[in-house]
Amino acid sequence: MKAITKRCGKAAVALLGFGLTLGGGPTLADTAVVLNSRDGTVSLIDMATLSESARLYVGKEPHHLLWALSGEILIANAAGDDLVLLDAKRGQIRSRIPRISDPYHLAYSPDRRWLVVNSLRLNQVDLYEAATLKLVKRLAVGKMPSHLAYTRDASLVFVTLQGENRLAAIDLATQTLRWKHPVGEAPAGVWMTPDERYLLVGMTGADYLEVIDWRRPVTVARIVTGQGAHNFLPLPDGRRVLISNRISNTVSVVDVERLAVVEQIPVPGGPDCMELTRDGKRLWVTSRWVGKVSVIDMETRRLVKQIPVGRSPHGILLAYDAAAR
Repeated sequence: MKAITKRCGKAAVALLGFGLTLGGGPTLADTAVVLNSRDGTVSLIDMATLSESARLYVGKEPHHLLWALSGEILIANAAGDDLVLLDAKRGQIRSRIPRISDPYHLAYSPDRRWLVVNSLRLNQVDLYEAATLKLVKRLAVGKMPSHLAYTRDASLVFVTLQGENRLAAIDLATQTLRWKHPVGEAPAGVWMTPDERYLLVGMTGADYLEVIDWRRPVTVARIVTGQGAHNFLPLPDGRRVLISNRISNTVSVVDVERLAVVEQIPVPGGPDCMELTRDGKRLWVTSRWVGKVSVIDMETRRLVKQIPVGRSPHGILLAYDAAAR
């Protein structure tokens, strides 16, 4: 396929053979946006036809993405040291933000004051002013900062440290390290329960999640989910949360009140990041090891389809949510 190229600042953006252009293109249908981390591309998947409608180059090692304050999609290119703003309606790159050091994972604070960026490769956590992207503080909190979660009042941000098997708490008022707590092997996803009583942390190097009373802090329970316990997605009822198990090829349904696994959903190919459709009927999962996205029927718990994308698909976002934000 012949690539169509266009300059975007100093970076070349390649649209790979699907007929999408950067200027004046048609409005996309409801679209799943998938980051192919090893290819440096984004796959745009039509959610109605379950087929890839476009693929574009965005930068080196895009791993995670989120809705920007502007309503566009913010993509973090870890090895490229930059962020990309993607138009959610047309699937077009709007701008590139350079000199963002190794942005592996990122999230806005609940009050939208902070954008915290984890630099897994460089062992640092950067605190940016969300509105201006001014770097306020760079913290060397430990080895391989990975995923993050906040308290509801945005007073603390919690960061998993994959390289030293700890969970760190950062005080956002003082921009200082509050504490570090030992956990299991290769902690990744971290999620706060709705009542803010516990943090759940997935152990990618093991087969369980840890339940942490973060106010003390102390580990109060371990819940076996499956090998390669990795990332979380809460269900709309507020009583259950999903966790992907990359090696066991399952997604566990965890009852938050009982702190127990109540169901296992088979998902082939190394399930990683997850998104649920607005109606709750389908679960979209990046299957990291096989270069596909798996679509699961949540009523039958069966695989609907695996959609081929690029190499090592990681982050995923459902773009129709732009209208509901």
